[in-house]
Amino acid sequence: MEKLQDVYRIISNEKICPKFFRLCLDAPSIVNKALPGQFIHIRIQESLQPFFRRPFSISRAQKHIEILYEPVGTGTHLLSRKKKGEMLDVLGPVGTPFSLPPKGIRQVVMIAGGIGVAPLLFLSDILKRKYELVLLYGGRTKGHVYDMKEFKQNGCKVLISTDDGSVGVKGRVSKLFTKIRPDSQTTFIYTCGPRPMMASVQSFARGHKLRGQGSCEEVMACALGACLGCSIETRNGFKTVCHDGPAFDLNDLIF
Repeated sequence: MEKLQDVYRIISNEKICPKFFRLCLDAPSIVNKALPGQFIHIRIQESLQPFFRRPFSISRAQKHIEILYEPVGTGTHLLSRKKKGEMLDVLGPVGTPFSLPPKGIRQVVMIAGGIGVAPLLFLSDILKRKYELVLLYGGRTKGHVYDMKEFKQNGCKVLISTDDGSVGVKGRVSKLFTKIRPDSQTTFIYTCGPRPMMASVQSFARGHKLRGQGSCEEVMACALGACLGCSIETRNGFKTVCHDGPAFDLNDLIF
């Protein structure tokens, strides 16, 4: 059986904007297997608190594995205190990745809310120079927005909104939908973020007869599809986000 679990050294763990951190791991076995949309499951520390591992989308898999995260609970706050050289117990890569855009697609629109931007960076690494790439990003405040330079280096047109108007357009990311020229034959959507945001993306896609995929975020225990704790309802019945997803056909999701 292929080994999924191992211990890896932290290369760096740095704050990239007031709210987000980037963790870099020396994990060559994951780099060699990871695909956009997959995630890793990290045991934060050797104790019963926190008891469960924490899932993190892979944001880059080049020389090292990178994740983006926001310290919001016990696990992620503990992770933010980890130092260079420390070791982390990691399960991965796991999950069903994004599919490549169908034949005939020329424009790929990536729509993200908050830390949901993470898997879309990895995706842009794969799709760069092959498609016209657009990123629509929504954050709560200026503190939730980083420089997006990696997306720009990949040729992405980056458009930003914030709830309070501190950066970009004031309002939800849906305010940016009018900035793109959707075509049902040549445009494909990828999205990840809070469920209300993804619901608005789904509605927009249906209104313009666009195809797409959504990467779902759920609390996970096993990350292998065994405990069923991350099950969500889809048009094809209940599915586990960790095993059947995180990437699903956008039209199949029920919000």
